[in-house]
Amino acid sequence: MYERREVMSKKLSLPAQILIALLAGIAVGLVCYFTGAKDITTAYLKPFGDIFVNLLKFIVVPVVLLSMIDGIISMNDMRKVGSVGIKTVAYFMATTAIACVIGLVFANIFKAAGLFPVLDPNSAEYEAKEFGGFMSTLVSIFPTNMWKSFTEANMLQVIVISLFLGGSILAAGEKAQLCRDFVASAYAVIEKLMAFVISLAPIGVFTYMAWVVATQGSEILVSLLLVIACAYLGYVVHAILVYSASAQVFAGMSPVAFFRGAFAAMIFAFTSASSAATLPVAKECAGELGAEDDIASFVLPLGSTINMDGTAIYQCVATVFLASCANIHLTIGQMIIVVVTATLASIGTAGVSGAGMIMLAMVLETLGIPVAYIGLIVAVDRIFDMGRTCLNVTGDISCAICVTKWEGSKTAAKR
Repeated sequence: MYERREVMSKKLSLPAQILIALLAGIAVGLVCYFTGAKDITTAYLKPFGDIFVNLLKFIVVPVVLLSMIDGIISMNDMRKVGSVGIKTVAYFMATTAIACVIGLVFANIFKAAGLFPVLDPNSAEYEAKEFGGFMSTLVSIFPTNMWKSFTEANMLQVIVISLFLGGSILAAGEKAQLCRDFVASAYAVIEKLMAFVISLAPIGVFTYMAWVVATQGSEILVSLLLVIACAYLGYVVHAILVYSASAQVFAGMSPVAFFRGAFAAMIFAFTSASSAATLPVAKECAGELGAEDDIASFVLPLGSTINMDGTAIYQCVATVFLASCANIHLTIGQMIIVVVTATLASIGTAGVSGAGMIMLAMVLETLGIPVAYIGLIVAVDRIFDMGRTCLNVTGDISCAICVTKWEGSKTAAKR
């Protein structure tokens, strides 16, 4: 009897708490939607989710800055930093190209089967944000004011600052011992703060999920349901065939073990729709799955900025859908253009506000489809965004695991 009470008193794991919160949020959201009480979720539940996300955004800059500097110092070799960086970018570009192909395949299957609705494009209104081009983005990642980068949470600039400071500490050698000790001490403090904030994740998941279901239910249940289903099918297939397969092939990890370990980060990414806000949770999950702390500290922040596999699938599905609305049949050559454009744009628009819509606008302009057609799907962008963010974070964790294995194999070969 005593043993039973002891087992029951044990605290549920964080992933279990998040799953319960997710299901409870969906249930409450459905009740509020069908009873017409969706305003309650907006007025009384969503603010608590906003508070939690604000806390995550509050710690994300120091987490990225200190974890990357600590990771670079721990590597103790700028050549290893370069090696990890090259492998990370190559991994993300390869998976983004595959994501585009998966998105196009499913979108064309749905279109051929007549599952995509044909909406009136004349009612669509959307004004695309201007994109200054790759060179403009390249210039903008180098900050003129370090503190401005921190206050605006410009993650690419924070990453560049981390690289410069970490590399300089390594170059200074023993003279920078005080800086090494400060970074280690400050990072230990941030880790404690991060653990506290992450413990509040079930509250954020519950409140956000209830709000999304209650307020977006009508959009999900009408004409765009099958377009959303097509994108989500692509997300799931990509996660299984690319991410879990990569972890199994390169790190010897079963898909079940991979998804179980990444579950907490995936669920939180899904509800928050923010890769940057999910960084603390993703780092904890990657560590539990065997990613080295220094590599995860480098790969995850970089991935949250440049890894856009979910966005690639979304924009391929959206492109085929919008082309069908415009009565345009995409040729094989045009689809190849979509893959190339989306893959390069994922790097070129990294760190740009509203990068997903900018990438979609670039693809549509390339194919001669009016950018205003984006207005047909912009109302449900939040639903698409939840899935693509979940996929992106899953890819970041998979990359951290694979790069850890590759670097470990290289070190073993040298011995």
